[in-house]
Amino acid sequence: MNATRLLAIIVKELRQLRRDRLTFAMILGIPTLQLLLFGFAINLDIRHIDAAVVDQAQTAQSREIIAGLNATGVVHLQAPVDTPQELQTLMRKGRINIGIVLPADLEHRIQTRDRPALQMMVDGSDQTVQAAARQLTTLPLPGMRANYQSVEVVNFYNPERRAAVNTVPGLIGVILTMTLVMFTAMALVRERERGNLEMLIATPVSPWELTLGKVLPFVGIGLVQVTVVLLLGKLVFAVPVRGLLIEVYGASLLFIIANLSLGILISTLAKSQFQAMQLAFFIFLPQILLSGFMFPYAGMPRAAQWIAEVLPMTHFIRLIRGIMLRGAGLADLPMDMLALALIATVLLVLSTRRISKRLD
Repeated sequence: MNATRLLAIIVKELRQLRRDRLTFAMILGIPTLQLLLFGFAINLDIRHIDAAVVDQAQTAQSREIIAGLNATGVVHLQAPVDTPQELQTLMRKGRINIGIVLPADLEHRIQTRDRPALQMMVDGSDQTVQAAARQLTTLPLPGMRANYQSVEVVNFYNPERRAAVNTVPGLIGVILTMTLVMFTAMALVRERERGNLEMLIATPVSPWELTLGKVLPFVGIGLVQVTVVLLLGKLVFAVPVRGLLIEVYGASLLFIIANLSLGILISTLAKSQFQAMQLAFFIFLPQILLSGFMFPYAGMPRAAQWIAEVLPMTHFIRLIRGIMLRGAGLADLPMDMLALALIATVLLVLSTRRISKRLD
């Protein structure tokens, strides 16, 4: 082995890397992003879970208990409601994750200790909420005696607390993001590397026609993937679909379009298929970590939540869990549907404009 020749090859590769600015940026950007996400944005402490209270007792002690619950920081209490049925409606629509009922005979129950003093309704479609409820049941509440089982927990939508029920709907979003963005991210790059892009430029193909031509075949692939996950989830893990199946596919279709548009946008930025894969991974990482699929959204710092709100997977996770597990409709989740539609539209317009510049 000749050390001089080896050194020359090493220097050549380093110079080539320096010229490839995108790859060089990824070398620094990916570990930086991981460090910031895991060190700053990802917080396993369960905080500020949306909750509401029905206070049927309306006594000084009930108000003290409500203040004590709010002071824990585990829940963020919204305006009080009048009936337990209203709590269930808010939970189905995704407005709250925990509902607390203080009965009219609250003080009598505390004195006799024959029944739990209060009832806690828990959204079982999210494992984070289940953990928050367990944490609340262990906290000492004002006026409660020691060794008194003061809280009755009622688990909605997942009474058996099976992990698959929480995981499978979210996996639809993970699989669609991972595959579709990656596939389309390499579409135009592959055309350019094979010399087909110059042929397309010579034809009267418009930017919109080229974009739709690249996107539409993968729409069918995405819908097939959704069907496969739904079937396997039902047959293997007994995951229910409590809402309308057409609404599951409606939300999935919008999410597929957003992912495909993102992939096309990446393909106009990358110079090689390797760079396209790097960019796809760079974007996939925050989506899976900040969307609420793996880590509690409520425990993230405000800045991380703002970033999560512009990611399509954040809104899709809320939609798919709401429809499949809580039986909610798209009309019950208008803000997430609107946000996902807006993100998909912006990405589609941006990708089309980038293609237009390429064709020009």
